[in-house]
Amino acid sequence: MSTTKTLALWVAYGTNGVAGSIRHDDEGYTVVMAGSDAATGTYPNLASAKGALHSRMSPGSAWPMFREH
Repeated sequence: MSTTKTLALWVAYGTNGVAGSIRHDDEGYTVVMAGSDAATGTYPNLASAKGALHSRMSPGSAWPMFREH
């Protein structure tokens, strides 16, 4: 049995509210879009995770505001 410890959490806010989140743990930076139970992917650094989250938003969406929690 293994456990994963979340080291940090960022919430992405778009013009219509929460767009998704990024969780940093031992595996990397995991992106979960708002309203989804499943992760869309895990990335090696925060910059690539932010880009991946933005690319999954509606076409033409502005870059979201990321807040660390």
